[in-house]
Amino acid sequence: MELPKFILGDNTDFPNSIFVIHTEFPRFIINLENDEVEWLEDFDKSDEDELFSEAENLITQANEFYDREVSRYEEE
Repeated sequence: MELPKFILGDNTDFPNSIFVIHTEFPRFIINLENDEVEWLEDFDKSDEDELFSEAENLITQANEFYDREVSRYEEE
């Protein structure tokens, strides 16, 4: 199955949270309510520098994805 790069998620147990799931490496879930990130990968020490620089870019992309999706709902 081919998955999109980002997926929106919500859960009634977390009524104020909106989650964006990044499905490509490095996989993560970000809670847009508080910008908390849960990484779904195991990293070793040598990966941390590269991860830090890439993470900022990916989190920006996740927020842009959310804004784009919301604007599409508003257009309907």
